[in-house]
Amino acid sequence: MYDWLVAAVLGIVQALTEFLPISSSAHVRIVGEFMLPGKDPGAFFTAIIQIGTEAAVVVYFWRDIVSIISKWCKALVGKHDRRDPEVRLGWLIIVGSIPIVILGLLFQDYIEGALRSLWITATMLIVFGLIIGLADWVGQKERTLEDMTWGQGIIYGLAQALALVPGVSRSGGTIMAGRFMGFDRPAAARYSFLLAIPAVLGSGFYGIFQTIGSSDMVIGWGPTILATIIAFVLGLFVIHWFLGYVRTKSFGIFVWYRVVLGIVLYILLGTGVLAAT
Repeated sequence: MYDWLVAAVLGIVQALTEFLPISSSAHVRIVGEFMLPGKDPGAFFTAIIQIGTEAAVVVYFWRDIVSIISKWCKALVGKHDRRDPEVRLGWLIIVGSIPIVILGLLFQDYIEGALRSLWITATMLIVFGLIIGLADWVGQKERTLEDMTWGQGIIYGLAQALALVPGVSRSGGTIMAGRFMGFDRPAAARYSFLLAIPAVLGSGFYGIFQTIGSSDMVIGWGPTILATIIAFVLGLFVIHWFLGYVRTKSFGIFVWYRVVLGIVLYILLGTGVLAAT
């Protein structure tokens, strides 16, 4: 029964942190270490429950997604204007998804192993928290998604790939890149959500494929499914709140949170309260 409680808590943590620039994988890793001392819930568990939060993105942006896919497909066969901003956005999402796929496959062993050290997580929380703060401060705050170039789409994709390291944050990495390139907060956040769909769903279903029949799962399939459902339901509310928040407020509170959490994590690791691996 304890596994079900752990899974439920981690599902809540996943939903509360996936869309904020504070790294859901870091939080699942840290809370998992507290609840299962000496045991890492695992990269695949994290990838699978992210299907829940990403399904929430699909539901929330359903009309946008259908419109983009419809226009992109029609443009592909010459039945729609290829210069339509949504057609271009479809291509940019495809191009921007390539880096994380390639790097994820090339460095899979490190992602599932050495890079999950909590020392690395603490460092990434602090370092990228400060970079996100700098990006938000210097961003021109003028560009919208219609202004995005192919080069910027690739930069967005490379920034998303940084999230393969726990502590960076997928939304944090892409929002950081967007702000440095001068996109306003709502545009950076919206594109962050849309860009994540192929990568997160791909890694989630790959995680399912890899763990079918495996005896190495720290948390079983039943609790994992529960965590995924919780992440989906709660994720819908978090998306709505976050998009409303960034229309009028900066990312300052998230920067301070990341830095403080990173320092606290250093202390807990240094005093032996938490194990790094």
